[in-house]
Amino acid sequence: MKKLYLSRTDKKLTGLCGGVGQMFGIDPTIVRLLLVAVALFSFGSAFLIYIAASFIVPKEPGDAFNGGNPYSFNEFYQNR
Repeated sequence: MKKLYLSRTDKKLTGLCGGVGQMFGIDPTIVRLLLVAVALFSFGSAFLIYIAASFIVPKEPGDAFNGGNPYSFNEFYQNR
């Protein structure tokens, strides 16, 4: 069973749409477009739900971001 996390790699504002896209296996751009459309038709209440969910949903675990090595991300940029 997949869990919903804020994406660390695919985020524009908070990573919520990226996390929803990863959870359902769809492109996060589609999720973002749907959020904008729903927010327009709901007179902004969907945007308030987005903000609340951004505070409630946990961030993606660190091992999923860098493969479990806490130094791999820093080493990548130091070796460039």
